[in-house]
Amino acid sequence: MGLSNRRPRIFILYENGPGVVMKHFPSIKKNEDFRKVYDTGNSRANHFLVMYIKENGRAADRIGISVSGKTGNSVVRHHLTRLLRESFRLNPSETGKGYDLVIVVRQAAVGISYREIEKAYLDLRRRHGI
Repeated sequence: MGLSNRRPRIFILYENGPGVVMKHFPSIKKNEDFRKVYDTGNSRANHFLVMYIKENGRAADRIGISVSGKTGNSVVRHHLTRLLRESFRLNPSETGKGYDLVIVVRQAAVGISYREIEKAYLDLRRRHGI
């Protein structure tokens, strides 16, 4: 038998009680959920990002990321998405309320470092008060 050509699955590990539990990333996927946040949520913006926020009535935050095709090719768009997901993961909200966050990436964000995108993300969270 030869080596498998399949790529390994990636799971995010969360510490939960006595053992480690694997869970999926808490993201917004449905168009209707994006629409609710766009239509009824509050928005703030800076040079790199626009953040829409709405309470979701859950215990945890969820994130949805939107990167336009005008921003760049799929490699560039996915790279920006990964940077924002990592910023979200490493900087959890401490309010105790659940929020739905929709982040729209602007074209100015192409080519910036992780530290700059994290700084822009944290700036918008501070402006929203979370």
